[in-house]
Amino acid sequence: MSFSSDVKAEIARNECKRRHCNMAELAAMMEMTGRIGKDEENKPCFYIGVENPQVARKCFTLLKKTFNMVTDVSEKHEGLLRIRNEEDFHTVMEALKIGRSTALTDPLLISRECCKRAFLRGAFLAGGSMNDPAKSYHLEIVTSTGEKAEQLMQCMRFFGLDAKVVPRKGNFVVYLKEGGQIVDFLGIIEAHVALMEMENARILKEMRNQVNRQVNCETANLNKTIRASVRQLEDIRYLRDYGYLEDLPESLRQMAYVRLEHPDATLAELGELTEPPIGKSGVNHRLRRLCEIAEKQMPGRMP
Repeated sequence: MSFSSDVKAEIARNECKRRHCNMAELAAMMEMTGRIGKDEENKPCFYIGVENPQVARKCFTLLKKTFNMVTDVSEKHEGLLRIRNEEDFHTVMEALKIGRSTALTDPLLISRECCKRAFLRGAFLAGGSMNDPAKSYHLEIVTSTGEKAEQLMQCMRFFGLDAKVVPRKGNFVVYLKEGGQIVDFLGIIEAHVALMEMENARILKEMRNQVNRQVNCETANLNKTIRASVRQLEDIRYLRDYGYLEDLPESLRQMAYVRLEHPDATLAELGELTEPPIGKSGVNHRLRRLCEIAEKQMPGRMP
């Protein structure tokens, strides 16, 4: 199973005892992906246009708990939720305000904070998906209209989430791309197991990124040191071969010979080899002075 499927499996198992929250969650699932129709027996039914059967089962459970009515899920048609009694069917449609001219969920159903959480949970179950956090951070919920997307986005922003909307292939997608915000969303919809898994993945990824940054930094410093060492050796050999070295002060001449004899030594090691020993800053100063002298004496030498 994918990480997204694991999240849906977890929140589909969650049970809430508050009727108003169950209605908000049910309304989100039915408004997001459903449509009213007739079954093969010409009885009222509700089609849920999703591949994940967990949504249909969750609708089944919520209808039974919230309205205390008998429903079933068709074995012939995946995603077909059927209410056997036509009067019950209309009761549900009226209670959830489904089938009105507006496709938005009734604001009264999601006026409480707890109901907003339930609404987002149902919306993610019906039309949501998210990437494996070990690879990338992206969570989205697909809606059929811009109005639904706007309502969903505003509900997410109520909790401080910086949700955005983008059109895609005739639909509208509400999405989050920042890891911390996705973690917050998982907490809002009470996907606590998935939240912990994502936090672990984020920590591991951050550790890897930190190690990579450190390795890259050390590699860059090493390359810089190697280039500087090569240039120092070239300059000192030039000064030696053209007779400039013997005219330099004793301190510079000593440093030049120490560098020639120990081409792979660090600045600290070079300082310990001089007489008397000097620190890294003193070594660096003398080597830089040798390079400056070579630049003045070497024709066409680039600084």
